[in-house]
Amino acid sequence: MAFKRVPQKFTASVNEVTIGTGDKAIVLGGENVMPLYSFDAPIANRAKIGVEITDSGYDKTVPGIAAFYAGAETIGDIAKRASEMPGGDFVVLTLEGADPNGENKSIDECAAIAKEVADAIDCPLAIQGCKNIEKDAEMFNKLAEVLQGKNVLLISARTEDYKTVAAGAVLAYGQKISAESAVDINLAKQLNVLISQMGVSADSYVMNVGSAAAGYGFEYVASTLDRVRGAALSQNDAMLQMPIVTPVADDAWSVKESVVSEEDFPEWGPRENRGVQMEVSTAAACLAGGSNAVILRHPESVKTIAEIIADLT
Repeated sequence: MAFKRVPQKFTASVNEVTIGTGDKAIVLGGENVMPLYSFDAPIANRAKIGVEITDSGYDKTVPGIAAFYAGAETIGDIAKRASEMPGGDFVVLTLEGADPNGENKSIDECAAIAKEVADAIDCPLAIQGCKNIEKDAEMFNKLAEVLQGKNVLLISARTEDYKTVAAGAVLAYGQKISAESAVDINLAKQLNVLISQMGVSADSYVMNVGSAAAGYGFEYVASTLDRVRGAALSQNDAMLQMPIVTPVADDAWSVKESVVSEEDFPEWGPRENRGVQMEVSTAAACLAGGSNAVILRHPESVKTIAEIIADLT
């Protein structure tokens, strides 16, 4: 007997969230099939790729990154170059210099940097903070004000600061936010419930359910992604139907395989190749699990993942 494939259909779907404005605005989510199951039904909006830059400039120790940004001197120049990276859909500015334990840049200085980046690009913008709860909460409110009308995505609102971030960024200035939880479906749902109870509409926020580099506890990320998407579609759980954005670059380029030199481990090959492989492997796994957007750093990683997305959707 010939095999007859039966498409897996769901009446539920992932919410759509728009980032940016104008012709280059992007829409995340909208699908009503399991991740990359384009053979079951058309996928409303293909997964997107964010290109990460930082307020500290680009990594000159990685030849491929250094070559791509060569000649870009100001943060505006770097942002414009990032916006032109083949395969990228939006720019992600990480304000690592705001960290009180690092450069401790002022809120006003960070706002000026963000404004320069926003003015230099014509694609959507997302902004990551410095991972300091107090500084990020204050900074995101200022960024939301300064970038009013740009429809930016601020990453992320956490359990400790979601009230401040959601009230300032979304309710006051109409920006989008990401609800960040620590690789646990129950924590992700709880935070989404809390944000929704503030009056934030479902089309104003996405999820960041946590991330890890492939091989570094990624099985927890994979299982959380699977459970979130399964509950959103098969159980029609409205509190888990937000699009998922996964920051990949920082984790992928921070693990031993991407950091140690070829001199120390010659059998591992060039450091840059290892970093790209780690970034691509992690991003591909996130997309297979249900991420609607991944944030990458290296031009070769962006190109490869863009090809994978095009081939599978």
